[in-house]
Amino acid sequence: MKKNSFFYDDKVVYKPWGHEHIIYKNRKDLSVTLLKINYNKKTSLHCHPNKKTGFIVIAGRALIQLGLWKTTAKYYSAPSKLMIRTGLFHSIKSVSKNGLYALEFETPFNKKDLVRFKDDYGRQSKPYEGKNFTKKINSDFIKFTKPKLGKNQLFKIKKTNISLEIHKNFKNLINKKNSTIFAIIDGNVVDKHKRRVLSYGDIIRTGTLKKLSEVFKIRKYLTVIRVWK
Repeated sequence: MKKNSFFYDDKVVYKPWGHEHIIYKNRKDLSVTLLKINYNKKTSLHCHPNKKTGFIVIAGRALIQLGLWKTTAKYYSAPSKLMIRTGLFHSIKSVSKNGLYALEFETPFNKKDLVRFKDDYGRQSKPYEGKNFTKKINSDFIKFTKPKLGKNQLFKIKKTNISLEIHKNFKNLINKKNSTIFAIIDGNVVDKHKRRVLSYGDIIRTGTLKKLSEVFKIRKYLTVIRVWK
C-alpha cells in the first residue's frame, strides 16, 4: 500500500466510462478525485469495505444507484451531494449528453479498497486500474496545491465554482447562500470537550453549518472545498 499511496498523485486514470484524477490529497487520510463520466456510461456497481465515500455532482446530471437493486436509483443534478457508508454498493451513471463531472471524497485514501459486484465492461473480478491505464497529468487538468490561510484556490467547471479554503471561524462560511456545499478536507468542528461533530470527509450545506455554529466551534482551523453556482 505504501508504494501505491503516491503512484496516483500525478496520474490520470482512464476508465471504460471516462477518466479520473486526484485533485487533492490530505496525507493518507483523505483524497479528492475528479471524475469525468461520458454520456450514457456508468461506473461498476461496487463498494469500498474500509472507507467512507462522498460525492458532489459538479456538472451534468447523474443517476446514482445505492444498494443492489436498480429501483433505488435516483437522479442528482449539479450541484448536489451524497454520502455513502463503508460497504454500501453504488454506481453512478451519466445521463447528460455533455458528460458528468463529480468530485469523489475517499476517507481514508486507498484506491485498492474496491469490490465490484457488476460491471458492464468485464472488470467484475479485476482490481483498480494499474499503470497501463494511467498517464501523467498535464496543465490541462485541475489540481489543488497545499492550502494557505487567506489564499483561496478557485477553479470553475462549466457553471460550477470549486474553491479550496482555510477558515479559523464560521464568519465567512455561514454567510454563503443555502445551496452552497462544503466538503471538510482537514480540521474539526468540536464541542466544549473537544469532541468532534464534523471532521474530514464530511459534506454539508450552509444551513447545517449555520445551525452547528450556534453550539460548536472550529478547533484551530477548518480546510474546506466550497462548491456553488
